[in-house]
Amino acid sequence: MNLVTLCQLSYGMYVVASVKDGKFNGQVANTVFQVTSEPPTIAVSIHQDNLTHEYIQSSRVFTVSILTEEAPIKFIGLFGFKSGRQVDKFKETKYKIGVTGAPIVLDYTSGYLEAEVINQVDAGTHTIFIGRVVEAETISAAKPMTYDCYHDIKKGKAPKTAPTYIKE
Repeated sequence: MNLVTLCQLSYGMYVVASVKDGKFNGQVANTVFQVTSEPPTIAVSIHQDNLTHEYIQSSRVFTVSILTEEAPIKFIGLFGFKSGRQVDKFKETKYKIGVTGAPIVLDYTSGYLEAEVINQVDAGTHTIFIGRVVEAETISAAKPMTYDCYHDIKKGKAPKTAPTYIKE
């Protein structure tokens, strides 16, 4: 089986964030998708070892900030390759608190969605959180970053906890 074919699926690049006990955490994710339009519902796939998973599991809310092509690899690395257990990812990041109480990343973001978890599916190493959209806003007309752009232009890699990670 050639799993490299999975890399041909199209994805965006996002920061998924949540809140727990007044603390914020977020991570880069490439598996965010619309489930329905009425009511507006989205889903995210989060590795069960990640701190963001713990926060979403506890608070039952999450935000999705849509990253733009202008996002530098250093910024993506902060949310994609560092753990919130060791680093305060929001210390030097521009953000606002949404209606759910979760943080919304504003740096390098073309828009965002906020959701309340209505269901979840155990997918082995990951949990798919299904959320009803409670707020959304377009911030700019900047072009959203695709996973293809992240790999081909930014030369980014997938961490081992990413759903798209393929062992080389």
